[in-house]
Amino acid sequence: MTWFYPVFAITTEIQEGNPSLILAGVLLSLVMIYFASKIGGELCSRIGLPSVLGELVGGVIIGMSALKLIIFPESGLSAEDSLIIQLLQTTANLTSGTEEVVFHSMSEVISVLSELGVIILLFEIGLKSEIKELIRVGPSAIIVAIGGVAFPFLLGTLGVFYLFHLPLIPSVFIGAVLTATSIGITAKVLAELGKLSSEEGQIIIGAAILDDILGIIILAVVANLAKTGEVEISQIVYLIITAATFLIGIILIGRLISPWLVTMINGMKTRGSFLLTSIVFAFIFSYIANMIELEGILGAFAAGLVLAETEKRRELEKQIIPIADIFVPIFFVCVGAKTDLSVLNPTIPSNRESLILASFLIVVAIIGKLVTGFTVWGQPHLNKLAIGVGMIPRGEVGLVFAGVGAATGAFNSSIEAAIIVMVIATTFIAPPLLKIVFKDKPFQEETAN
Repeated sequence: MTWFYPVFAITTEIQEGNPSLILAGVLLSLVMIYFASKIGGELCSRIGLPSVLGELVGGVIIGMSALKLIIFPESGLSAEDSLIIQLLQTTANLTSGTEEVVFHSMSEVISVLSELGVIILLFEIGLKSEIKELIRVGPSAIIVAIGGVAFPFLLGTLGVFYLFHLPLIPSVFIGAVLTATSIGITAKVLAELGKLSSEEGQIIIGAAILDDILGIIILAVVANLAKTGEVEISQIVYLIITAATFLIGIILIGRLISPWLVTMINGMKTRGSFLLTSIVFAFIFSYIANMIELEGILGAFAAGLVLAETEKRRELEKQIIPIADIFVPIFFVCVGAKTDLSVLNPTIPSNRESLILASFLIVVAIIGKLVTGFTVWGQPHLNKLAIGVGMIPRGEVGLVFAGVGAATGAFNSSIEAAIIVMVIATTFIAPPLLKIVFKDKPFQEETAN
């Protein structure tokens, strides 16, 4: 996940610009996002592919790689590249000199809405999961998670170090990026395939969450190594203890609070009390996770798990669907919109070296996760290939890891481009592969589109 833009910075930009024009830009952006989401999702659904793939492709089409309707400053583009800014200049009297302020402000608003989308998605996924089932598959999920971190990390680090003769620190950083797993993308596909509650689905979700935690720890260690040249054991111990305490503690505390919460809600007379209280519950958990240097989505998932244990579970599952339908597509379309396909162009000389390295990384990224499903021994009834495929997509998590590496100066633009190609490939290949490996049952959706 990306870090939230400081609120004071957004406020300052809004004060400097025209709030009505910023709102107009956000509204136009949302119109484009929803159009891309529904058209792409509908087309993919009609040809038997998960709709999330259509949302990603729709994002690519309206993003920086094609129409440039939804673009973001961090991509290196400016207001003059944005078609929405040009439309505002034509229709809303956007004055010269304020374009950049409006562009940056509306982009940050869309980014925040995107982050809310993935938080709500993981809250919804938590509601569809069961603590007992996650505990039951816990040992398998732990084995898969450890394998999903160890295999890509070792294969990637050793491969680029010995085959491509990169320095040690960039090699280690590339290995760290390969450990990432996008739980958001996998979870949405599993829900659409009706496999989220299956034993394989629960193993994938549990392993992806642990992967996220282990990946954060590895990334923090490697980033510190790149900056100082040494590893702080205290930092590793702190992150491990913090993550374990959070996941166990927040669920135990939540289960103590939830009966009181339901009793309080049952006594309320105003409309939407249960839905809003539950979302506040999820946001508080997400806030706590962010404050202790974990991902906010872990808190949202934990909140969903806790509320799934209450008598209100089915009611809340139905009520959260319209909220998810509004916010979740923003996340997936934005992931696609931020995808830079220009790094795939072999006619550009600087891309050729990157594509060679990227080809190796893609192979390692896929094989390194596929083998994790087969680390679960003694359970022949499991679709182990599906478990491995479910761990493949790097998505937004991989992009964040790559961004951290670039920020620390661990690798140059050529290596960063190769990593981006790997992220693109694994993100787009996983949804159709999951459909194929779960072909034993017909396509069905667990969530409304």
